[in-house]
Amino acid sequence: MIHPAVPYLLGALLVALGPVPLRRAVAVTAPLVALALVWTAPDGASVAVRLFGLTLVPLRIDALARAFAIVFTLIGVLGGIYAAHVPGRRFHVAALVAGAAGVGIVLAGDWATFYVAWEVLAVASFVLVIDGGTPAAGAAAIRYLLMHLLGGSLLLGGLAWIRVAGGSPAVGALEPGGAGTLVLLGFAVNAAIPPLHAWLTDAYPESSPAAGVLLSAFATKAAVYALARVFPGTELLVWAGCVMAVWGVVFAILEDDMRKLLGYHIVSQVGYMVAGVGLGTPLALSGVVAHAFCHILYKGLLFMATGSIVHATGRRRLSGLGGLARPLPAVAALYMVGALSISGAPLLNGFVSKAMIVSAADAAAAPAVAWLLTVASVGTFLSVGLKLPALVFGGPSRTGVASPVPAGMTAAMALAAALCVLLGVAPGLLYRLLPFDVGYVPYTGAHVIETLELLAGTTLAFVLARGALARKATITLDMDRVYRAAGRAVVRVGRGIERGAVALEAGVFAIVDAGVPSRRALASPVGYAVLVALGALGGFLVLVR
Repeated sequence: MIHPAVPYLLGALLVALGPVPLRRAVAVTAPLVALALVWTAPDGASVAVRLFGLTLVPLRIDALARAFAIVFTLIGVLGGIYAAHVPGRRFHVAALVAGAAGVGIVLAGDWATFYVAWEVLAVASFVLVIDGGTPAAGAAAIRYLLMHLLGGSLLLGGLAWIRVAGGSPAVGALEPGGAGTLVLLGFAVNAAIPPLHAWLTDAYPESSPAAGVLLSAFATKAAVYALARVFPGTELLVWAGCVMAVWGVVFAILEDDMRKLLGYHIVSQVGYMVAGVGLGTPLALSGVVAHAFCHILYKGLLFMATGSIVHATGRRRLSGLGGLARPLPAVAALYMVGALSISGAPLLNGFVSKAMIVSAADAAAAPAVAWLLTVASVGTFLSVGLKLPALVFGGPSRTGVASPVPAGMTAAMALAAALCVLLGVAPGLLYRLLPFDVGYVPYTGAHVIETLELLAGTTLAFVLARGALARKATITLDMDRVYRAAGRAVVRVGRGIERGAVALEAGVFAIVDAGVPSRRALASPVGYAVLVALGALGGFLVLVR
């Protein structure tokens, strides 16, 4: 068997060495070949190899892995079409390596392979962020890398603990304690669980339009896969997911940067998935997979549409946009398909996936969870389905279209929108890929009416409160308020320690000047070491007594 990551890696090599036309062709064909390999791989297939005394399982196919691998390669194809106009070698190499790493994570059967793919994805994503070329891209990319190095270090610590304790080398369920705690924290960084989420809303808006499509798909969904594989039924994740769902929509409503607004909605929508993993029932886990699959498609479409606006106008702030429905009618229409999909409107894919998790919460007798996720749905439609399109596409024109939208961008958006509609009207195509056959029926009269009432009520609230949601050129600090306050506290403590050290040094030299051992001896490194040792010994004797 050929591992589906192989076409990606060979494609990255060809892109690195080949001319621009070859790059554009490989950017589409490599993920397309990978998709075919995943689709045709037999159930239960696995490949094991021996390397440095370790038994590695780089390929393991089951329903959970296949569903994520299919959608990862599918968004790779759409992303390649969308980026057909991009000549940059660095972007295409990083995009293909990120795709290989994403597929490598979900198909890995052992922890060593999983960890290598996990870290490769972090480095490739860092390159995609820094390739954005905005003034803030460098700082955002560094922050992205530092946070993911933290997550990778926690994961590595947990895996080393498992190895030393004689645990299984196979990727499988862990308890959230001991080594499992470190692994869970490592996954939490990639999943962007607050307060570990700021890297996402910082980095994704600074990436290029084409890079944003891929970034929105891989890191957080790889973490969702990992949580579903390793920590199903962990109750802590239920409430972490609820916090994510509500947190994301609150800040999205306040946000002026449209790409950062979509970043907050990644946090919110991943919250549904994390809560579903925490519930851990077959219906909930199937809902997690279905919603991750659909989210990658409609979120990719939304990033494509907003990226097209950035490409055409050079602007991304709502306060500087308006009246774009006339010059960009195709972008406006395709954006609304994605907006209604993420809002869970009937006949679109979000309707057939999001409700599975809410229904699982109801079935598990967790009404508070179902209520919080429903509240998040209201905020999603309010910000993505009403506020953003009203300010960007409606009203008077506030900017001209400097650059036409390339044909590849429009084609990719049209294909993504078609998939959103296809899965919405024929959900059986999606449900066949799920890990459990739960017999869920999305199109019931009660569900359709309830959803339409929710959308209509949110629309009415938007009309009545539109003045409060008018254009405001604001900057959202979010958790940076806490980080900055903590940073200032660290600086103050450091300065206090410095002043104390200076005072101690002055006191020591005062004693020396009074006739105790020579100043030159105490000023030497050895002298300082002796003083420290004597102080530590004295403190120890006091404590012992």
